[in-house]
Amino acid sequence: MLSLDGVRILAVEQYGAGPFGTQFLADAGAEVIKIEAPATQGAPGGDYARALGPHFFENGESQFFHSFNRNKKSLTLDLKKPEGQAVFRDLVKTA
Repeated sequence: MLSLDGVRILAVEQYGAGPFGTQFLADAGAEVIKIEAPATQGAPGGDYARALGPHFFENGESQFFHSFNRNKKSLTLDLKKPEGQAVFRDLVKTA
């Protein structure tokens, strides 16, 4: 059993300090759910760290992104729409 087993954290973050900090919480057993924006016309969506190099996996995602987001779940939500906001509020109730 890890020290943060049973703890749920919603992570609305991208690139750098946020993912780095929640990486440690996930490693300690917390259920970290990373909330990512959907793709829109002109924007790929998700955490832009997926595209930061110089090292990439075969699927084109960066090793940087994967190392900072290990042990996390990921959910795409459009927080600009009422439906996405409702799902987010439901998740907050259990975090």
